[in-house]
Amino acid sequence: MSTSSITFNRRAFIRTSSLASGGLLIGFNLFTACKPKVQPPVDISQLNFNDFNAFIKIADNGAVTIFSPNPEIGQGVKTAMPMLIAEELDVAWKNVYVQQGILDTENYTRQLAGGSQSIRLGWEPLRQTGATARQMLVNAAAAKWGVDPSECTTSEGVITNAKGETLGYGDVVREAAALEVPENVTLKEPKDFKVIGTDAPNVDIDKIISGKPLFGLDYKVEGMVYASVLRPPAFGKILDSYDDTKAKAMPGVLDVIRIGEKAKELSKEGIGNWTVTLGKSDKVVVIAKTTWEALKAKEAISATWVDDSTLESTEFQDKQLLGLLDGKEFKTLRKDGDINKAFSQADKILERTYESPFLPHNCMEPMNFFANITDEKIHLVGPVQTPEFAATAVAGMLGRDVKDVHLEMTRMGGGFGRRLYGDFVYEVAEIADAIKKPVKLVFSREDDMTAGTYRPAIKYRIKASIKDGQVTGYQLKEAAIGGNMYGLIPNFFPAGAIENYQVDVANYQSNITTGAWRAPYTNFLAFAEQSFFDELAETMEVDRIQLRLDLLEKVKGTTDERIEYSPERMQNVIKVAVDKSGWGKKEEGVFQGFAAYYCHNSHVAEVADVEIENGMPVVKKVTCVVDCGIVVNPLGAKNQIEGGVIDGVGHAMYGDLTFLDGQPQSQNYDKYRLIRMGEIPVVESHLIQNDLAPTGLGEPTLPPAGAAVANALKAATGNRFTQQPFSKFPELMQVPTKAIIG
Repeated sequence: MSTSSITFNRRAFIRTSSLASGGLLIGFNLFTACKPKVQPPVDISQLNFNDFNAFIKIADNGAVTIFSPNPEIGQGVKTAMPMLIAEELDVAWKNVYVQQGILDTENYTRQLAGGSQSIRLGWEPLRQTGATARQMLVNAAAAKWGVDPSECTTSEGVITNAKGETLGYGDVVREAAALEVPENVTLKEPKDFKVIGTDAPNVDIDKIISGKPLFGLDYKVEGMVYASVLRPPAFGKILDSYDDTKAKAMPGVLDVIRIGEKAKELSKEGIGNWTVTLGKSDKVVVIAKTTWEALKAKEAISATWVDDSTLESTEFQDKQLLGLLDGKEFKTLRKDGDINKAFSQADKILERTYESPFLPHNCMEPMNFFANITDEKIHLVGPVQTPEFAATAVAGMLGRDVKDVHLEMTRMGGGFGRRLYGDFVYEVAEIADAIKKPVKLVFSREDDMTAGTYRPAIKYRIKASIKDGQVTGYQLKEAAIGGNMYGLIPNFFPAGAIENYQVDVANYQSNITTGAWRAPYTNFLAFAEQSFFDELAETMEVDRIQLRLDLLEKVKGTTDERIEYSPERMQNVIKVAVDKSGWGKKEEGVFQGFAAYYCHNSHVAEVADVEIENGMPVVKKVTCVVDCGIVVNPLGAKNQIEGGVIDGVGHAMYGDLTFLDGQPQSQNYDKYRLIRMGEIPVVESHLIQNDLAPTGLGEPTLPPAGAAVANALKAATGNRFTQQPFSKFPELMQVPTKAIIG
């Protein structure tokens, strides 16, 4: 297979694109703009389309509407998934209009945004959908001509027979839709792709930059009211009583109600699912004419809360996790060989502990959802990553048939795992059921950060044995709050590369709700392991890159079916990253750090460049090499790569959430530190070209970023970081005088 790479550089003129860094570039052609009598483009969204199947509508002029089935959280699937259908349907992308599909469990599968799996799992089914529709159109045209379908070819929505006669898709769409669906169709070879592999701007970009309704917060219907929920001020407290006298007297307030009884039914066996993360406490809800009136009235409610369980502080949690690491109560997820024997016979043993804090998700669009519940229908609209689970849980909570639920997905202003959990959907459903009105629930920023489902605080302890210049044993211990790493992670590198290898986990069950956060567990584990491998190379007095390559060499030809990664693909991204970053060849004053990691089925290597400015180390550039198989939309891929790297750098440097007596100590951005525009490094992206099926891209570039930066900071300062965020330890940022002078 080919393993060349595509390099992305910032250009002076590029098509309209939202950048992962939050900026915007708008490209234009001055000469075209000045031409007189330029005809405006046809608004294909307004054409009269004919239904073909659940995914496709075709207009008489051949324009095509393609429905995107999965939730769009900024990962680009609303653009990329229809590209798969368009490719095999053989239509010009310029003639495609994309619409967001609704929840439809009969016609769609896995309508879920999580795990960077949408494109990977949709790769063949969506192409099959396009190819099947194309064959039906060809069959209809062939029947009109009285020829064999095998004599016909297609190109950009036009069917041609052996005589050179043509019919557009729109000419035969009605007849084709009535034909029998063929069971076996042939998919294109990658060399024949016309749509896949080409840059396609975000299909929503014009609406995004012009403020058109797209997001959950934009959704409105006539007669809709707004709800704001008062939740416990700390984890471990529950509602005792409340006084709503002042709130009810405020302008715009329609009612104040108490909810919680119906939501508690979700915890019963057979009704709830893994997305249900509701606390024990009842809640107070203000119903008002506007969001602002609801939020202000909530502040006027006087509530009494009582302790129900331990009011945890960060110091307490740290002791619990360290106690778990020091203890003997572990669950072993993978065990190869005998680590105890390896450690007892070692020439040297290296052991380090790495620590990470809780993190909120910080979605730019706060949680919100709409519900209108009548005897005929449960109408739900809003931004959720797990629409099917939400619909099922709401139906169960209300004692209704799930077929009564009509759920529409809006574009999301960020998700990062937070919108996997449908607590806000269940809340608004209970509210709507109580007031019998269409209602929109809106979280404030403080609601989002204090009642969230957080990335769990985790501590890792890694221990390795060295014998005769070789790594002979490796033990990874994880102590986490709320749950442990999922089952595939123990089979990531260095599994299979070290004869004696063991992964053990333990968890502390806190009352603080935790869950998936972009690249769950690997978002911190990559930092711990890749920092450890650098230090291991230093201890062994070997080259850090060569150490990784040598370990990967040992995995080649493995018959262990548990191994998740490809040693060949990992070695390749490492070598390309070394080459593209100028590893070891930078001018004096540039300090580099390396990391490589596999997760979400993709292989990534990154090199961070750090320079000294005003006596402090500054991350100036990250070179990122990714092997994610065939790239459907290179422009969208670049945005995902950059966004993941920047997110990884920012949270490793600054992200921190502490607790005091059960209460989060950061409630808004005045206290929660995010990376700022001026701190964002240049990200140079390289995609490995091959003909392998696509793998994940929304998450894999985040995990290695923190490790690459930490290893670069070690090169610049001589100090090793074992805790995040790095900014919490300014003494380790001190640069030696020699480095400053250099």
